[in-house]
This record gives sequence, structure tokens and C-alpha cells, in this order.
Amino acid sequence: LSKSLLFPKAQMWKLKLLPLWSLPSRRLTTRPGDFTCSGGPTAEIKRATLRKCRYRRENMSEDLLALFRKTGALLDGHFILRSGLHSRQYFQCAILLQYTDIAAQVCGQLANKLRKFDCDTVISPALGGIIVGQEVGRSLGKRHIFVEKEDGKLVLRRGFQVSPNEKFIVVEDVVTRGGRVQETIDIVRAHGGIVSVVGVIVDRSGETKPDFGCPFVSVIEMNVENFRPDNLPPDLAKIPAVKPGSR
Repeated sequence: LSKSLLFPKAQMWKLKLLPLWSLPSRRLTTRPGDFTCSGGPTAEIKRATLRKCRYRRENMSEDLLALFRKTGALLDGHFILRSGLHSRQYFQCAILLQYTDIAAQVCGQLANKLRKFDCDTVISPALGGIIVGQEVGRSLGKRHIFVEKEDGKLVLRRGFQVSPNEKFIVVEDVVTRGGRVQETIDIVRAHGGIVSVVGVIVDRSGETKPDFGCPFVSVIEMNVENFRPDNLPPDLAKIPAVKPGSR
């Protein structure tokens, strides 16, 4: 008998790389940034998996960016961010999230990334994080509370309670430096709660990612240039600055 009759699968692998999902007999084990498998042609599966995951990740980012542009939520001009930095672009998530079907879709993507973390309650800073927190909480089947400004700083009001050892997910719409997220974390910890993870829709922190002392995940990461007020490029300095975010 010929080798092709004795080992038909071996010949198939020489002819073409089968899609990963067409290989039910192969067991694939992955973790972020690391692709390993047991059984089958390892190198081919690694390459196919990497291409598939990268394609999905890039498509997700491109789709969300397209939604921001389509709804007018990605603005161009000269903006002062909540962090005090200046930027040519501004993500006005309130414009995006005014459409309830889009809010459910985008926040559902964030909730799926947060589902593996232990959580009793979702908490968010007002005002921008309230819709995100409510949608994530609904998707995860958890209660949602929020902190809000009083005398210039975030506080827990309205009878909301944080119990000792209660596990929280902190969510926000957009993060640059993460000041409001850190304030929210500090409030949770001051009441004896535990922060399991921070989740945001847009992470625009770039290379200077904030350290919240817990995992930090996002739906999309954007490398947008930010500038200190005393170091503006000439073209940006000519444009009047506006501050469209939460007061």
C-alpha cells in the first residue's frame, strides 16, 4: 500500500493548511500573547491561530473606530482633556452611547473581557462612566453604583454602600492618565472593598499606562498624541482650546 493510503491526514497537511475550526480533534490551549497546542502540526496551528486572533482584534478596533466616526463621537480640533493635557482628537463617548443599541453592543464587548474576573458589584465615576457601568453591570448580572463629584472631588453618595471584602469592577468610558479611575479605586479600598479589575472602552494612555494595582483592560487602545499646556505644537496653539468633557 502507498503512504498516501496509510496516512491520508499527513498528505492533507502537505496540500493545504486547514482552518483551525475544522480540526475538532485538536485541542488548543491559549493565553494572551502565547499560543501553544497539543496534537497535530504545531507550527501550522500556531500561525493560523495567531492570524485569526490578530484579524479579530484589528477588526474589532476598526469597527469601533468606525462607529465613533459615524456617530460623530470622534472629534478633531484642539481639546483640553480631563487630565489637563491637550489633544487634537477627543472621544466623546456620550455621543456614541446615546444610541442604546450601540451602547449595548460596545459595553457588551467590554463586559465579555471582564467576565472572567471575580466581581460582586460594578462601580463607575460620574458622569461619563455611568452608562458604561450600567450596561456592563446589566450584561454581567451585577448591581451598579457610581461615585460623583462633591466640592471638587469624587465621593460615594445617594446611600450607596461598599461592604468589607466586596469585589468590584471599576469601569470608565475613556482613560488617558486615569485620575478619576484612581479616585474611584481609592474610595472602594477606603471602605474595605476589593478592586478586581479596571475596564474601559477607550484606552488612550499610550506608552504611559496608569498602574492601578490590578488588571487593566479595554475594548480599544488608541495611540493619540497628548501635549502639556506649556509644550503645544505651533499648529495646535493657533486653534482655540475647548473642554468638552465632564466638569
